[in-house]
Amino acid sequence: MASAANSQTDAKATVWLKPKQVDQLRSATVENSADYLTGRNDAMIATLYDTGLRVNELVSLDVDMFDLDDALLGLPADIQKDYPNDNTPTYAPIGLDEDTVRTLRMYLANRWKDSTAVFPTRQSPRIGTESVRNVVTDAAAAAGIRPYTTLGRGEPEDVTPHTLRHSVAYRMINHEGKSLYEVTKRLRHATIQTTERVYAHFDRV
Repeated sequence: MASAANSQTDAKATVWLKPKQVDQLRSATVENSADYLTGRNDAMIATLYDTGLRVNELVSLDVDMFDLDDALLGLPADIQKDYPNDNTPTYAPIGLDEDTVRTLRMYLANRWKDSTAVFPTRQSPRIGTESVRNVVTDAAAAAGIRPYTTLGRGEPEDVTPHTLRHSVAYRMINHEGKSLYEVTKRLRHATIQTTERVYAHFDRV
């Protein structure tokens, strides 16, 4: 069956997961990753789902950008998507959930490879975006997760790191009662109009 998101690419379907599905995704990652990669892969998904980072921002993270004692990620402008422009803050402090802090602490304390980058690979000191996509999509396939999309239910192969960014917006609006303005700040959209265009329907699903 053709996936809902991929069968109508011109429609640019928004694809998201509900919180329980994210839990299933993380469980599948732990169960299906090589032992030495379990902590890294779970930490990547936890960080994406908490912060709403884009995948290129995630792979650019360095250990010294985190202050886990204060539960903060300081995101420099030069790794943000729209840098440089007048709408990009030079430094974006992003608060972290307690579970994300705990997951990152455990991962960093037991990391199999010392690296300036938060997420290395066996071959490289820094993971690439395609490898992150493979981790997320493989976990979705292993768990049999069918995401929600604006075109109907999707298939596991529709689940990507950007799905988790959309899932942050869904969680904030539908489970935390946050406003679109708060979603704009979290996802660092240039304008609230972007947030409204993509996520205004979330309070109806």
